[in-house]
Amino acid sequence: MFPSYSYPKHVVWGLVASGLLGRPRSFRLDGQACVRRIQPPLRILGGENIPSGGPCLIIFNHYYRPGFNAWWMAFAIAATVPADIHFVMTSELTFPGKWYAPLGMAGSRWLLKRISHTYGFTPMPPMPPRPQDVKARATSVRATLAYAHSHPQAILALAPEGGDQPGGVLAWPPSGTGRFIALLTSAGVPITPVGVYEEAGGLCLNFGSAHRLAAPTGLSADEKDHYVAGMIMRDLAQQVPRRLRGEFDRAASTSGTLHPALVPTE
Repeated sequence: MFPSYSYPKHVVWGLVASGLLGRPRSFRLDGQACVRRIQPPLRILGGENIPSGGPCLIIFNHYYRPGFNAWWMAFAIAATVPADIHFVMTSELTFPGKWYAPLGMAGSRWLLKRISHTYGFTPMPPMPPRPQDVKARATSVRATLAYAHSHPQAILALAPEGGDQPGGVLAWPPSGTGRFIALLTSAGVPITPVGVYEEAGGLCLNFGSAHRLAAPTGLSADEKDHYVAGMIMRDLAQQVPRRLRGEFDRAASTSGTLHPALVPTE
């Protein structure tokens, strides 16, 4: 038994009009309108950890099951946090193994480009990385860092895994994700982990406590990338049910223990 998800007509048609006419929209207001229609209502855990403002980086798992549309994760988070969020979103859907993949990919590029413009989000090439996306990915990384620099009180959000995972089980992020997050938080910006999952017929958000990332010195670029990626995934594992933790289960099940690379905010 899964929740019932539906979209208000005024959001659908408003988004279509805004996308065609190039007008901006509030993702938080659209998210709130959509989330109000979820039945049973969205369940929120760790409410005391919901950030009231920035600077902050929200990381969330890329929950997946057949029939669940990924934008409900972003809708739910945006509707719950009492401030606007700048999401790093995919610029293309890939439809692996489907006969209509070429057409679907082209259509999704057109659609997602307009959605990112409408909401003011930063688009990022899809995961896993493809050789032809190297330049575009570098451009997206620079754009995100520039946004964070020019908006020092911003709340940013991204899903480190970057794509659907079998059964929604946590998986290692693609190469480079750890370094990207380390750059975003290099000025001491705290990380708030959010677990997204369906349980007992409802959609759940579990907000973990905010931490500041403090990776050891002396690591090579690849070592730092792997180290930070492991830290954030172990932190996310603490916010989801054990069935979704995958190889990060052991670290997540250590009650009351924080990894030394994660320093609690005051």
